[in-house]
Formats: sequence, structure tokens, C-alpha cells
Amino acid sequence: MKNAEVRALSLEELKEQIKKEQTNGQTLRFAHAISPLENPTRIKHGRRNIARLLTELKRREQEQNS
Repeated sequence: MKNAEVRALSLEELKEQIKKEQTNGQTLRFAHAISPLENPTRIKHGRRNIARLLTELKRREQEQNS
């Protein structure tokens, strides 16, 4: 997910996407602990997506408070 795509999301969609990415990341980590994933970089990309989403959420919250 690119930054432009993240900015295009509404606030509710943003929160929903964060939850989705977090559960997906947890599932990937559990699967990787049991047996190695074919593409372990998916975990890394998931973490980065979560960080992008959380950053955008914080930015919007700060805009509302200002």
C-alpha cells in the first residue's frame, strides 16, 4: 500500500485497514514460527504498512486537535 493510497482512505477505512493488517501480521508470524514462509519479507512489508497507516491516523488526529 502506497502513501497516496493511505491518504485516500477515510478515517473509518483507515482504522479498519489497521486492524486487518495487524491480524494478518500476527497470522504470518505464527505461520513463520511453525514452518518458514516462502517469502518472509511479507512480514516486513506488513509492519511497514501498519506504520504508514498509524502515521496517517496520528496526522489526522493532530489536524483535528489543532
